[in-house]
Amino acid sequence: MKLTLHHVSFSSENVSRLDTFYRDVLQLDAVTQDIPKQEKNKGYAGQLAFRTDGAVQTHIAQKDLTVGFKTGHAVNPVERGHIAYRTDDIEAFKAHLDAQGIPYSDWGHTAAAEWHQVFFYDPDGNVIEVHQAKGD
Repeated sequence: MKLTLHHVSFSSENVSRLDTFYRDVLQLDAVTQDIPKQEKNKGYAGQLAFRTDGAVQTHIAQKDLTVGFKTGHAVNPVERGHIAYRTDDIEAFKAHLDAQGIPYSDWGHTAAAEWHQVFFYDPDGNVIEVHQAKGD
C-alpha cells in the first residue's frame, strides 16, 4: 500500500476570492485532469475550485459546517480543510488504520464518484484524507 501526497484542501466562505488569490498571487494553474466528479445530491453541494503547481493539487471547498450531519459521518472535511494522500489499496489502508486503533469515517464515494475516501484525525485534530481513485 503506497501513499503519495495528492492535495491540500482549504475551506472558505468565498471560494472565488480564494481561487483568484491562488491563481494570481501563487500563479497556480487550473487543474484540468484528475478532478473528482462531485456527488452534489449526497450531502455536499458546495462550490469547488482546483489549482495545481503541476505536482500537488490545491482544492478550495466552500465551508459547510453541517456536512457531517447531512452525510452521517463523524469527520467533516470541509469544516477546516484537510491534507490528502492517494493510495493504491484503500482496503489495505483501512485495515492498517484498524490495526493502529485509528477511528475513521469511510466516505466511500459519498463526495466524489471516482474516489473512495476515508477521513480521520491526527493526534492534534487535523483532518487527513486517504483516497483511492477508480482504476488505481
